[in-house]
Amino acid sequence: MEEKKTWMLACALFLQLLCSVSGLDRSQFPSSFLFGTSTSSYQEDIELMHHLGVNSYRFSISWSRILPRGRFGKVNSVGIAFYNRLIDALLLQGIQPFVTLNHNDVPQYLEDRYGAWLNPQIQKDFGHYADVCFKAFGRKVKYWITFNEPNNVVEKGFISGVYPPQHCSKPFGDCLSGDSNIEPYNAAHNIILAHAAAVETYKKEYQAKQGGSIGIVISTRWFEPLRDIPADRFAVQRALAFDIAWFLDPVIFGEYPPEMRQVLGLRLPSFSSEDGRKLQHKLDFIGINHYTSKYMQDCIFSPCEEGSIESTAFVISTGERNGIPIGTPTSIPDNFVFPDGMEKMIMYIMQRYNNIPMFITENGYAQGSTSNDPTADMLNDEGRVEYLHSYLTSLTRAMRQGADVRGYFIWSLLDNFEWLFGYTQRFGLYHVNFETQERTPKLSAKWFKE
Repeated sequence: MEEKKTWMLACALFLQLLCSVSGLDRSQFPSSFLFGTSTSSYQEDIELMHHLGVNSYRFSISWSRILPRGRFGKVNSVGIAFYNRLIDALLLQGIQPFVTLNHNDVPQYLEDRYGAWLNPQIQKDFGHYADVCFKAFGRKVKYWITFNEPNNVVEKGFISGVYPPQHCSKPFGDCLSGDSNIEPYNAAHNIILAHAAAVETYKKEYQAKQGGSIGIVISTRWFEPLRDIPADRFAVQRALAFDIAWFLDPVIFGEYPPEMRQVLGLRLPSFSSEDGRKLQHKLDFIGINHYTSKYMQDCIFSPCEEGSIESTAFVISTGERNGIPIGTPTSIPDNFVFPDGMEKMIMYIMQRYNNIPMFITENGYAQGSTSNDPTADMLNDEGRVEYLHSYLTSLTRAMRQGADVRGYFIWSLLDNFEWLFGYTQRFGLYHVNFETQERTPKLSAKWFKE
C-alpha cells in the first residue's frame, strides 16, 4: 500500500513538474542525435535503457580485464567474451555502444614494472591495448573514446594526490611520493602521446573497414570572472587553457596552449618531430563532461592561497560573489546549478577548435544520500528534472548558433559508487537499493523518457 501511495505521489509531482518545464522535447534535436546514459551496469540493466528510449549507451572497458600484464602477458579471453556479450545485448535492443578505452584504471603490473603514466613505455602499452580492443570489438562499435577526463586524472593523481597513484608534494598535498611541479606534465605528455598512438592505429588499420569514429573526453567547468576587470577576464582564459586546452590543443593543433607555455616554460615538455607525426592523425570528435561553473579570480596581481590545483595557473576559483552563489548549490561541494555554463562551454570549444563534432558525454545532478533517507524522497527528484531541463535547453541554444553537437549522455543510468563520495551521492535516473540491488525509476526517468 505504501509503495502505491509513493508511486501515485510521484505521478502527481511529475504532471505538475512537466507543466513547469515544458517547451523541450526530442523533436528539437536532429533525428541522428544520440540520447544516451552512462554508468557501470549489468546486462539486465539494458532493458531499463530500452524502456527509457535511449539509442546509445556509454561504458568503459577495463584495461586490466583485457590485459592484466599489459603487452607482457596474454589477452584475457574471458574479459573479451564479457564485453562481446554486453555489446551484442545492446545492439539487440537497438542501442549503440559508445566505448571508453580508459576511465582512470591502469594494470597494476605496469604501475609496478615502470611507473605507468610517468614512463614513456606506457605509450606502447596503451597502443597495444587499443589495438586488441579495435580488433575484438571494432566491427560492432562505431564510437571510441581513448581517455575519459585525462585532465582530472593528472590533476588529482599527480598534483593533489587524492586519486591513484596518489603522487603529490607540498603545498599541494601530503603524499608518500611525487613532485607536483614536474610529474603532472610528464604524465599528461605520456597520456597525450598514448592517445595519439591509439588514434594512429585506428585511422591506419581499422577505420576504413570498420566505419567508426574516435575521440577523447575532457572534464569541463565554465568560469565567469569574479570581478569585471581585465585581470580576472584574462584569468578565465588562463584557467580554461590549463584545464581544457592542456589536452585538446596538442591532440588537435600538435602543441601545448601558449597560455600554459608562458607560465610554465621548460616545465612543459616539448613534442619531438616523431611525436608531431603521430599527432597528425586527428580525432573525429570531442567529448564534453560538464556539470557546473564557478567564478575565477586572478592571482598574478592579487594575493591568493597557495597549494590548490588552480594555483599552477595563478588563478583561484570560488562559488560565490559577495556572498551570493553563482547558482543553486547542490549536495556536492563546489557544484552549482548554472545552466548558461553549458552553452558557453560548448561555444568556447566550438570557436577554439573549429567546430569539431562534439558529444556531451556526461551531465548530471547529485542527490546527497544517507542510509536513513526515505526512498520516496529519492524517487521524487524534482531538482534533477529541473537541472536536466535547464542544461538541455542551454545545449539547444548553442546548437542554434551552429555548434555541431551530436549527442547527449546523462550521468547516470543508475545510482552507483561515486569515486571519493562512495554511496553518499546519487546521480541515477534509477534508484538503487544497495542492499538488495533493486532498481526503481525516479521521477527523472519518467521525464527523460517523455
